[in-house]
Amino acid sequence: MFAQGAARLAGVAGWLLGWLPDEFWRATPAELAAVLAAARGDEAPDEGVDDGDLARLRDLMPD
Repeated sequence: MFAQGAARLAGVAGWLLGWLPDEFWRATPAELAAVLAAARGDEAPDEGVDDGDLARLRDLMPD
């Protein structure tokens, strides 16, 4: 069951997003969901990351 779902999502990511297999497998489920939601035109939630939170995240994960 997992393999079928993963194969389908990998196909969608490749076709719709242009992702290569390695890009698909490195993405987290949350990242994939966010990108697919944006591609569908779903509105982002009102809550978000403010500039201070973003700066702290960049400091923690500079890559």
